[in-house]
Amino acid sequence: MSKIDDSQIHAIVERVLGQVLGGKPAAAPAAAPVPTPATAKPAGRKVVALGADHGGFELKEVLKAYLVELGYEPQDVGTRDKAAVDYPDFAHEVARSVASGAAWRGIMIDGAGIGSCVVANKVPGVRAGMAYDYSSAVNSREHNDTNVLTLGAGLIGVNLAKQIVKIWLETEFGGGRHAGRVDKIKAVEKQYLK
Repeated sequence: MSKIDDSQIHAIVERVLGQVLGGKPAAAPAAAPVPTPATAKPAGRKVVALGADHGGFELKEVLKAYLVELGYEPQDVGTRDKAAVDYPDFAHEVARSVASGAAWRGIMIDGAGIGSCVVANKVPGVRAGMAYDYSSAVNSREHNDTNVLTLGAGLIGVNLAKQIVKIWLETEFGGGRHAGRVDKIKAVEKQYLK
């Protein structure tokens, strides 16, 4: 069986989305420029908190390098190896980093992505969403203005994970009718803050 590269997968996803949505989806914005060694930390470079448990460690390491390639500054909150750890500890650290403003956005990887999403959403100011394909990544940004992405390393491969991360980082919040809904999410959160 021959391997499919990222551009072929992207073309397939675009074609399927076009068929399902009745038209070709808008082209993704261009990637941020990759800094040269002379400009290793340019002004305005966006920090992305990145964490994983033991199940997501290998994918985290791949995505850490990919974030640098895309021009982002990864803030690795751990784990540092494949020894068994508890995902809530790392999901909490990613979410805290985003909520405090130390990171622009956050990405957390565990086996399924669900548990980390639950944990991250307990932190005030965080709107975490789990993405498992191109469409869910776009929707979470356009409709929900998510600031933390959770991924299930046991459910998606490296190429798909890269596509999800890239489009999630590049997709802007849609605003409009979605802004009022996000405001309602924030209002619910405020009701439970003490």
